[in-house]
Amino acid sequence: MSEYSSPTSFIDLSAQQSLIRDELDIAIKKVLDHGQYIMGPEVTEFEKNLCEYTGSKHAITCANGTDALSIVLMAWNIGIGDAVFVPSFTYIATAEAPSQLGATPFFVDVKKDSFNIDPQSFKQAIVDCRKLGLRPAAVIPVDLFGLPADIDEITNIAHENEIKVLIDGAQSFGGKSNNRRVGSMGDATTTSFFPAKPLGCYGDGGAIFTQKDEDAELINSIRLHGKGSHKYENIRIGMNSRMDTMQAAILIEKLKIFPNELVARDEIANLYTASLDCVRKNK
Repeated sequence: MSEYSSPTSFIDLSAQQSLIRDELDIAIKKVLDHGQYIMGPEVTEFEKNLCEYTGSKHAITCANGTDALSIVLMAWNIGIGDAVFVPSFTYIATAEAPSQLGATPFFVDVKKDSFNIDPQSFKQAIVDCRKLGLRPAAVIPVDLFGLPADIDEITNIAHENEIKVLIDGAQSFGGKSNNRRVGSMGDATTTSFFPAKPLGCYGDGGAIFTQKDEDAELINSIRLHGKGSHKYENIRIGMNSRMDTMQAAILIEKLKIFPNELVARDEIANLYTASLDCVRKNK
């Protein structure tokens, strides 16, 4: 079995698909009929739906969640001599993205109860990185297991030190912090639509959220080979990181049932919690 087929053993994608198979077939047929397979109209529609769902001013799709991190760091001119603070408990992509740009991933301790970045450790890491001659440039709080990090405290510490906040919401998309939806916080937020993620497509996909017009313009350019006013005007170094139209069409349909899925996940989580509590009490 391929390592990439394993998520289906944890999340029953076939059961989910059966709920909306007719809608998916119609959506896919529509793409096949119009033939705009890259950056077609469904991509624009999905980005609009993401803005409405998250409350973010801008939602820019891309090829995957790792590219999403890299694109934002590129837009912020992160590079050699910069420290990017990342949690010590995370997936490789968090440290990989700054490393590929020549920046130094600077690991920060996590809290025992959430495995998310510990704000106090973040404070100390800023002091430590300066002693090493690095410029504290950005922090990537990773929301693990659906739980957003202590984003307000982390943001306050970061902005006091002129550090950008890039939230990795790949595992928390759909979650909330202080009644704000993931995607509407930080200087930017990224997510992944890998099939096993809260909102997953049937391939790879990602998105970037920001409230800032200037950042959105740069991000849009970088994901399209650094394009300017048109496709063949390239005004900066970028990458090829476009969401294909088929995945956008699938995600449009999956986003429609996503709120109900979150309710069902909460119910199942509560069932597990109650069952585990019973086991503890009976020991």
